[in-house]
Formats: sequence, structure tokens, C-alpha cells
Amino acid sequence: MTTAQFSVDGETAIVTGSSSGIGRTIVERFADDGANVVVTSRELENVEPVADAINESDRPGEAIAIECDVTDREAVQRLVDETVAAFGALDVLINNAGASFQAPPAEISENGWKTIVDINLHGTFHCSQIAGEYMREHGGGRIVNFASVAGTRGSRSMSHYGAAKAGVVNFTTSVAADWAEDDIWVNCIAPGLVATEGVRTQMGVDDDADEIARTTPDRTIGSPEEVADLAQFLASPASSYMVGETVTIKGRPRLEE
Repeated sequence: MTTAQFSVDGETAIVTGSSSGIGRTIVERFADDGANVVVTSRELENVEPVADAINESDRPGEAIAIECDVTDREAVQRLVDETVAAFGALDVLINNAGASFQAPPAEISENGWKTIVDINLHGTFHCSQIAGEYMREHGGGRIVNFASVAGTRGSRSMSHYGAAKAGVVNFTTSVAADWAEDDIWVNCIAPGLVATEGVRTQMGVDDDADEIARTTPDRTIGSPEEVADLAQFLASPASSYMVGETVTIKGRPRLEE
């Protein structure tokens, strides 16, 4: 059996929202495999330590840190321009940046609704459109968006977040159909509960990612590493026959009693 088709060695990847959690695990995983990675979030002081740790390790891939608010279109353009200036290419975009909070739908303010939609949906649009323009002119590439099971089946007290992520799912399918002729693969990941700091603080889940065993299917929370595995698959040639798909990763099914 060969595993070469799963490699991202030599690729250049932007991973938004990569200061911690799933995003940080993805940049570390890609660098492990020889990809050059751009670590980015809204605050430079949060991503510089991640990039420094990658460059100080024995990983073959290199990292740079760039500050970027994905809701700011000019900032996204600078992100792509600086990536190409540093590494000479942009092959993969992982739209991982997101935000959420829990609130009953009757208590969500207009500003709260707009903020969540702006980060999760508009941010994905800005990054995809600007990175896609570069990819279209330079031989194609791969875009992996992040949705959520809240966007595929709904979730209590998460109507704003679920609506935004449902938009990401449909955006993925629609854009993939338009951009396939330009050799741009667009797919999406919809995670369930993942043991990250964000999940712990927002949802009160106490599971420790280091204690999650891959050896059992009987669980409903995963580790960032398991999601990074899927992200690498979708960013690699191994997923060459997948276009416009949203892949759910959520563990054991929760069936109604």
C-alpha cells in the first residue's frame, strides 16, 4: 500500500484561525509533512509563537505568521500577497477561522447575529474569492472550508452559528461547481464536538484531547488530530475525485430514543 497520495510535501498552505485548536494542529501536521504554512489569526501575538515553534522544530516545512481579520477584505488580500511573496505560491487554503456563542434565538442581538455571520460566512467568502483568483491564474489549488454539524442538522441555542455554517456548506457546493473547470478543488469539513479550548469554554465540555483514544468508536467527541487527518486528505491528491462535498466527522451517531 502506498501513502504518497496523501502527502502535502512542498505545498504552500494558508490556514486561517490557526493560533490554537484545530487550526494550529493542521499547520503543525502540514509542516510535519513538508508543507510551508501560513499561521494566521486576528492578533499577531497569538500566531507568532506557533510559527516560531514550527521553525525551531525539526519539521521539514517552514512557517510564517501573518495577522489577518478574515472579515476585512483588504487584510485578506494582504494575506495572500504576503504568502506568495514569502513562499512563491499558494496551493492550499484552509478556511478554519470561525466564532460562536450560545444563546436562545429570541435573545440574539442584531449585532451578535451579524458578527457570527460575518466571521464564519463572509470570512470564508473573502478568503476563497481572493485565494481562488490566485489559484485560477496559477494552475489551480485546493480549498477546504470548515462548517459544523450545527450547519447540517441544526443545534439548540446555535441558530446564528448554524445558519452561517449552513451557508458555508451551500457555498462550498456552489463554488466547487463553478471552479472545477479551473482545477480548483473545493470541499468542506463539518465537525461535531472536538476537544479544543473553544469547546471547553463555550460549551462546558471537559474532555482532554490527550486522553481521547482513537481505538474506540463509542464516543461523541474527537481530537484536533483526527480533524487534521481529514483536512490533510482533502488537501492532498488522495481526494482527487471529491469535489463540492461536505464531510461530517462526529463519531458515534446520536439516534432518537
